[in-house]
Amino acid sequence: MDRPTAGTASPSALPAGVSVELRQLRSDVAARWAQVMITNDGETDVTVGPLHVDDPRFDGSAGRINDRESTVRAGSTVAIPVQLPPVACPAPDEATGTVTLEWATTDASGTATAPLTDPLSFVPPLHERECRALALAATAAVSISAFTPSPAGQPADLTLTVAPTGEGAARIEGIHSTNLLTWSDHPNVEHPLGIDIASGGAEPFDVHLPMIPLRCDPHAVQEDKRGTVFNVDIAVDGEPGQIQLAASEEMRGRILTWVGQWCGFPH
Repeated sequence: MDRPTAGTASPSALPAGVSVELRQLRSDVAARWAQVMITNDGETDVTVGPLHVDDPRFDGSAGRINDRESTVRAGSTVAIPVQLPPVACPAPDEATGTVTLEWATTDASGTATAPLTDPLSFVPPLHERECRALALAATAAVSISAFTPSPAGQPADLTLTVAPTGEGAARIEGIHSTNLLTWSDHPNVEHPLGIDIASGGAEPFDVHLPMIPLRCDPHAVQEDKRGTVFNVDIAVDGEPGQIQLAASEEMRGRILTWVGQWCGFPH
């Protein structure tokens, strides 16, 4: 059977042979990006213009980051990054998103809306984790607020700031090592915190964590994607779970520079 060409597609449907899915790369996590993967198994090149992703688990549409067109050659796949909006809570962790995109070939064009598969199932845990973080934020704002580097052989100081709101109760159980960083007094494991936050309010306070590199191979720093994103075990209203705390881009740069100096990488 002959495969239909893209030109025979309905203007409201994807061109023949084109499929879409949503993925998140390790390098996308801190910036909360995702990639709309467009695969063209048809026989005609397809140009993709504006697009957006809609999903009931997010509060608004995820729009294309780069305002330009992309050509998806026949037999190829193109990744188009989108900025994820804040999560919508409450909402079911399991749902199906859609992508709406403008497309054109040499002899046809249209605007299509299609279901967007999530083959790695990254959205459900992201939604659950970020809704849990919002629940914690209603009780206390928790952030990585400072980083003080150290000489080689000595621990640096990573500072968490906890600012209770006075509403609700929560507990911060501990913070985990990353693939790049660990704790001098609890290497390779979770650093216990045991912080109880009660309703009624309290002054903000800092928690100082003695941090050292977990590894000193240069490629681990050069290829770092997740080394400054920390998993934190919490419980809100008695419900346990995990959130993520990420260093800012500016702080991430300073931490990676410190790791290189601490490990004695050549300049």
